[in-house]
Amino acid sequence: MKHIALTLSLLLALPVLPAAAQDLMTAEEFDAYTRGKTLFYGRNGGAYGAESYHGNRRVEWSFLDGECRAGEWYQDGELICFVYEDNPDPQCWSFSRGTGGLIARFENDPQTTELYEARDVGEEMLCLGPKVGV
Repeated sequence: MKHIALTLSLLLALPVLPAAAQDLMTAEEFDAYTRGKTLFYGRNGGAYGAESYHGNRRVEWSFLDGECRAGEWYQDGELICFVYEDNPDPQCWSFSRGTGGLIARFENDPQTTELYEARDVGEEMLCLGPKVGV
């Protein structure tokens, strides 16, 4: 019974790949899907990070470490690119929808990181605020 539960949980963690590259989301589709939500992303069966999507294409990203980075996104061709307050270099992704949610492919890296929307990662997106010290 334990093996069945483990197998099912591993299968549920796998992304469902899109049928073809033409299934990439447009900026309008991405905005409609994400606006007002906080989405958690997984990679290789584990938690990777979370992003809150606000109006006017504003976002807040966290690697689930208590630190959050404010940023914004924009469309560049078929890609959705993000810039953050601590990194002005665009981070461009292609997004598509699988049966389990979003699938994101990082297009800045030849090794291509692929993330998937995770439903229950057992984590919270916590923003602890600025570090204060001497």
